[in-house]
Amino acid sequence: MAEKFFGKAMKRVEDPRFITGSGNYTDDMQLPGMVHAAMVRSPYAHARIKGIDGSKALAMPGVLSVITGKELLEAGIKSIPTGWLHPGIKLPPHYAITPDKARHAGEIVAAVIAETRQIAEDAAGLVEVDYEPLEAVVLGSKALEPGAPQVHDEAPGNLCFEWSIGDKEGVEALFAQAHKTVKLHLRNNRLVPSAMEPRASLAQYHRAQDEYTLWTTSQNPHIHRLLIAAFILGIPEHKLRVIAPDVGGGFGSKIYQYPEEVIVLYAAKKLGRPVKWSARRSESFLTDSHGRDHETVAEMAVDSEGRVTALRVDTIANMGAYLTTFAPAVPTYLYGCLLAGNYKTQKIYCHVKAPFTNTVPVDAYRGAGRPEATFVVERLMDVMAHELGMDPVEFRRKNFIQPSEFPYQTPVALVYDSGNYEAAMNKALEMVDYQSLRRQQEELRKQGRYIGIGVISFIEACGLAPSALVGSLGAQAGQWESALIRVMPTGKVEVFTGTHSHGQGHETAFAQVVADELQIPVEDVTIVHGDTGRMPYGWGSYGSRSAPTGLSAIVLAARKITDKAKKIAAHLLEAAPEDIEHVDGQFRVRGVPERSKSFFDIALQAHLAHNYPADLEPGLEATHFYDPKNFVYPFGTHVAVVEVDPDTGKVKLLRYLSVDDCGPVINPLIAEGQIHGGIAQGLGQALLEDAVYDDGGNLLSANFLEYALPRAEDLVQIEHDHTVTPCPHNPLGIKGIGEAGTIASTAAIANAVLDALRPFGIVHLDMPYTPEKIWRAIQSNRQMPQAAD
Repeated sequence: MAEKFFGKAMKRVEDPRFITGSGNYTDDMQLPGMVHAAMVRSPYAHARIKGIDGSKALAMPGVLSVITGKELLEAGIKSIPTGWLHPGIKLPPHYAITPDKARHAGEIVAAVIAETRQIAEDAAGLVEVDYEPLEAVVLGSKALEPGAPQVHDEAPGNLCFEWSIGDKEGVEALFAQAHKTVKLHLRNNRLVPSAMEPRASLAQYHRAQDEYTLWTTSQNPHIHRLLIAAFILGIPEHKLRVIAPDVGGGFGSKIYQYPEEVIVLYAAKKLGRPVKWSARRSESFLTDSHGRDHETVAEMAVDSEGRVTALRVDTIANMGAYLTTFAPAVPTYLYGCLLAGNYKTQKIYCHVKAPFTNTVPVDAYRGAGRPEATFVVERLMDVMAHELGMDPVEFRRKNFIQPSEFPYQTPVALVYDSGNYEAAMNKALEMVDYQSLRRQQEELRKQGRYIGIGVISFIEACGLAPSALVGSLGAQAGQWESALIRVMPTGKVEVFTGTHSHGQGHETAFAQVVADELQIPVEDVTIVHGDTGRMPYGWGSYGSRSAPTGLSAIVLAARKITDKAKKIAAHLLEAAPEDIEHVDGQFRVRGVPERSKSFFDIALQAHLAHNYPADLEPGLEATHFYDPKNFVYPFGTHVAVVEVDPDTGKVKLLRYLSVDDCGPVINPLIAEGQIHGGIAQGLGQALLEDAVYDDGGNLLSANFLEYALPRAEDLVQIEHDHTVTPCPHNPLGIKGIGEAGTIASTAAIANAVLDALRPFGIVHLDMPYTPEKIWRAIQSNRQMPQAAD
C-alpha cells in the first residue's frame, strides 16, 4: 500500500534551509563587478522639483552615476502601468523617478549608483534638489473636498474612479419600509506591510545577447517580466528573465511593480555592470505599498422578524499618490462583492469613491478587500443584534445562507459554490462553551471586570477566476495557472509551477499532493517556482490562489502523466490500456496483480524507448493550464475573548479560537501555521497598527518604535478546529487558507472589544483600540451623566 501524504501533518521540507541561514535571498547574491544603487527620496509629501544638481555626488570617489527622471524619460523609459482598470478611471503617469513633482514623502527623485552601498547612500545625501513645497492632502475624504490640493492634473478633484454595485433603488425601498435600521461610521485603518525580508532587486545586463536578468523579491515574477518588458522598457519579453529566489514574506506587498526594479535594470545596461538595491527598513515604511485605508458609512435594515433585508455601504478608498498594480480591484470587486457575507441579505448597494492623496500608494495587503468587507458586515451584525435585543449569535443563525441553498447567488455578483456556516459556528461555540462564557461575563461585570466576546462568521472569495470573468471586470491579467511535470529516467520528478512560494510551504504541500497522484515517495518530488527562465507562464501567488488554482493545474498535469504511464505499462505487460490500474504504486493488470510495473520501470522505458508503443512520443512529462470555473469560498467562525481594563484602557486577549473550512486540508501543520499568522496580523490591525500621517503628509509612524507590531505577549495559544465542505469545481475540492485568519480576526477582536465596552455606552470606536483611545472613550462617557446633572 503506497503511503498517503494528503492530510498528513508533515514538517516543511524548506524549513531546514530557512532556519539554518541557508536560504538564497536576493540581497545574499553577489555578482562579479556588482555595484549598488541608493535612492534620493523626497522629504516632502507634495513638492515641485525646480532643479537637481548631482555634481557634488558625482565628485565623490566611487560614484558612477546620478540618474534623474529627466534622463529616464529621454531614454524612453515609460510609466509603470496599472493591472486593473475601471470605466472612466484616471491614469496619471507613474514614472520610476518622478521628473517634475513629488507626490508622497519617500518618492524617488534621483538615484545614485556607486561602487559600494555605503558610498551610494552617502552620495545620495549630496544630491541637491531644489524643491518648491506644496500643500498636501492625506485623508481620502479631505482630498474629495472642493479646493483640496490637486495631486494630479489628470484627475480633477483628485477622483481616480467611482464604482458601484447592487440595486440602489431596491435598497432605498427596503430601508424605507424597514422595521429597524442601524448606521455606523467606520474607519479601516491604514497598515504598513512588514515582511521579514525588505524588498531588494539585482539587475544584470548581458550585452552579447542584449538580455537582462532581474533577481527580485516578487510574488509574481511573470507579471513583473510582462510589465517591465512590454510596457516600461519596451523590450521583447523573452529578453528579460525574472527570478524570485527565496522571498521572506509578501502579504501582497510584493505583487506591486516597484520603481526600484526599473531603475536597477536601466542602470545595469547604462553602466554595463550588475546593480543591486536593497531597502532599509525606513524605506520600506515609506515605499512598500500600504494596505486598507477606508472611510465608510454603512447601514443595515431588518424586517420585523429580524431578517436582514438591505445593506447600504458608502466607502471612500484612499489610493495614495499613484495607482499600483492591482489597487483598483481591492476596494471594488474584492470588497463590494463580499458584502453579502454569510447572510441572505435581500439587496445590497455599495458605492466607492477612490481619491488620490499625497500618501504612499495602497495595494493588496493580506486579505485585500475581504477583511474590510468582513469588518463592515460583522460590525453591523453585532450592532443590529443589540438593537433588536438578540444575542449576536442567534441573529447570525437567523440570517445564515443554508447548506441546501448552494450554489447561492448573492445580490452582489458572486455565486457561492458550497458552504455550511452553522456547522462551523456550532463547533466554535461548543469549543468555547458560549453560554457559560456569557454567564461568566455577567458575573465578572458585577465585580468591575469587563470581558468582551466577539463571535463572527466570515467568507472569502479567493482563487480569482475564471479569466474571462475577471477580464470583463477590468483585470489586465489572466487568472489561470500552469504546471509542468517532468519525470526523469530514474523516476524522480520535477514540478514547475507558475505560482510562487514566499513562506507558505508550497514545496511541501504541493509535493504531498503530487506524491499521492503518482504514488511515489514524497522525497522523489521537487517543486520549482519563481524563475521565468525555467517554468511555463504563470500568474504568481496572491489572493490564496496557489492551492485551488496552481495545485489544480499540477494535479491535472499529474493525471496526464498517469494516463501516459498506463499506456506504456499496457505495452510492456501486453495488456489493453483500459485493463491497467494504478494501485499501491504499481501499474498492474486488473485482476492479475502479479503482472505489474513500477513507476521507475515506466519512467526508464519512457526515456529509453527500446520497447515502446508505436503511437506514443518518448519521454514522460506533461503540462496543464488550468482556468477555474469559479472562485472558491472558504469560510468559518472565529471567537475572540478579551478583557478591557477600564482604568488603563488596555485590552488583554484571553482566548482566541477558530473553526475554518477550507475544504480538505492538505497539511494540517501548514494550514494551522497560516491561520495563526493571519490571526496575529488581524490582531495587529485591531489593537496596535496604524500608519499615521500628519496634515503635511509626513508619516509619523515610520519605524517599529512608532508602528507597533503584535508580539508573542500580545497573543494567546490559539485553539483551532475545522469543518470540511469541499469545493465542487476543482479536482481536489480544496480552497484557500492563507488569508482566512486575517479576514476573520480583525472583526472578531473588534466585536469583542466593543462588547466589553458596551456597559460604558460605547457602541463604536475606530481601530486600533489603543489603551489611550479606550481610556479616553470611557472617561468621556463617564463624564456625560455628570455633565447632565
